[in-house]
Amino acid sequence: MSTTTKGPRTMTAPPTAPDSPDAPDAPDSPDHTMEAIARAVTEGRAGRTADARRELLALWSSIGVTGDPLHRCTLAHHLADLYEDPAQALAWDVRALDAADAVTEQRAREHHADLRIAGFYPSLHLNLADDYRRLGACGAAADHIDAATKAGPGLGQDSYGDLIRGAVREVAEAIARRDTAPRASAPGATV
Repeated sequence: MSTTTKGPRTMTAPPTAPDSPDAPDAPDSPDHTMEAIARAVTEGRAGRTADARRELLALWSSIGVTGDPLHRCTLAHHLADLYEDPAQALAWDVRALDAADAVTEQRAREHHADLRIAGFYPSLHLNLADDYRRLGACGAAADHIDAATKAGPGLGQDSYGDLIRGAVREVAEAIARRDTAPRASAPGATV
């Protein structure tokens, strides 16, 4: 996925880093749901946010709350980026984290041999920390930034890992300042 400018919500344009929820690079076998998610994310990054949101919400309806957790995690993670309102983003980021907890390593590897669940958590907790920070809930934000930091070893030593580690530092500093302003480097909706 190519990175959108909502910084550390960062999923890149439909999954790039093999260990990120953003990253279903080249699946080992065709996954039409992940392909549809990737198309919607690309549309959102092209500035057609409302259309992308509609497509992802329709996909969510077909997947359902008990559907494939990898699909739910990826979709919710990307859908959160399409909302400027941190409360709306928070709802989807919570869904993404809940779904990640249900993804098995086997399921991840069925999608892509290099995909690891541990690589999801730094970004997922980072996004929650940023949502809570923007809502002024600095205690909850600090808890999630700590979780993102602890999950950091799950990141690769690559550009995606560097991006997330940098964003964790940036959000931690904003939490310490009790700054609730949107971050210029954060991925997000442009309407």
